[in-house]
Amino acid sequence: MNGMIDLLNVGIGVILTLLILHIGTFVFSKLTKFDDLKEIQNGNEAAGIYLGSKLIGLSIIMAMVSYSSHSWMAMIIWSVVGMLTLSLVYLLFDFLTPKFKVCDEIAKGNKAVAQLLRAVIIGTSIVLGTILM
Repeated sequence: MNGMIDLLNVGIGVILTLLILHIGTFVFSKLTKFDDLKEIQNGNEAAGIYLGSKLIGLSIIMAMVSYSSHSWMAMIIWSVVGMLTLSLVYLLFDFLTPKFKVCDEIAKGNKAVAQLLRAVIIGTSIVLGTILM
């Protein structure tokens, strides 16, 4: 019976994770002036790095919360906080780099900007996830 409950929990976790990442993709895509998924489909690696790093960052936060709380509701709530925080990080990064607009550089395919933003996003996610543990 315990194995069945564990399997059910894994199933719930996978479904919740995919749902949260889908919502995260939608939220993060609203921050840019371009269509993230279309840019990725057209081969814009910078857009893929940007969106992928946001989803990795969100996954880090979800994993750390899940590990420490074992509550689906806590994972959902802190995932929303994670989405908001990562959105704020993007906006702050854009504000603190006045020599260029992050959104414009990613749309142009500037992988260097996308890589820098990835480091900031993942670093922030690790710190935030650790705080939430």
